[in-house]
Amino acid sequence: MEGDEVEVPDGPDSDPYAVAREIALRQLTVRARTRVELARALARKQVPEEVAERVLDRLAEVGLIDDAVFARDWLAAGGRRQKSRRVLLGELAEKGVDRELIDEAAAELESERDYEVARGFAARKAASLAGLEPAVRYRRLAGALARRGFPSAVVAQVTREALAELRESDDFG
Repeated sequence: MEGDEVEVPDGPDSDPYAVAREIALRQLTVRARTRVELARALARKQVPEEVAERVLDRLAEVGLIDDAVFARDWLAAGGRRQKSRRVLLGELAEKGVDRELIDEAAAELESERDYEVARGFAARKAASLAGLEPAVRYRRLAGALARRGFPSAVVAQVTREALAELRESDDFG
């Protein structure tokens, strides 16, 4: 995993809190992390659980770990990664964000977000399908949208719209 190649002294003179703090801070240097992600990283490095808890508590106290902020930022960045709301919520759960925090962050997302993200993706993808048969275009575009986790109703609507626009541009092109 990213940042797991940390060389940390583990001799009899090493302070376990300093070691745990160093591991966590290096993880946070790569990207923001949830408390659970950091706890897992510390566990992989055989940091004692009570040491890990104290270090994580302190990092949360100073604002370096905040799962609520992480969830909001993760969902906000999801549009750039062109993933559906459902997929993003699943990723947050995998990262150990509490269900209540996920629900709060999701409530802030507007309901049209999936449609808008799917439309942006479909517009770019449809252009690459221009030389194919209509049935193949539909199948490939719908499949690409479905793999990104968009609901079937959004996939069907966006695929029809994007391919209709592609046909119109072919007629005028």
